[in-house]
Amino acid sequence: MKVRIYYKDTDMGGIVYHSNYLDFCEMARSEYFFSADKSPMINDCHFAIRKIEADFLSPSFLGDILEVKTVVTKIKHTSLELYHEIVRDDTLIFKQTVTLVFLCKDGKPHRIDEATKKFFKKLQP
Repeated sequence: MKVRIYYKDTDMGGIVYHSNYLDFCEMARSEYFFSADKSPMINDCHFAIRKIEADFLSPSFLGDILEVKTVVTKIKHTSLELYHEIVRDDTLIFKQTVTLVFLCKDGKPHRIDEATKKFFKKLQP
């Protein structure tokens, strides 16, 4: 997914706020569903972040066009692990590993159904 950096994304010096990289990765995860005409809400359940490891490698600036790349590294019974990279002109500027847990209305982890696992396996390398 490509993202253009707008003024709202930056500080007064034109440098992207660090928290926006997390937003860009979240947008890429949602876009994966939307591009397949699906919703991130699955039978009144959804994925919630359990853990994030992020490395900020280089800044990005007003006007930059970034690309967010996503792969699934693990699929378990109730959780997924994804790896995101954000690149600018083929230069890696941010990377993140995120663990998502599958939660339903009761707030407890639930088993990921086979159709959803199959959907995410398309993102495996």
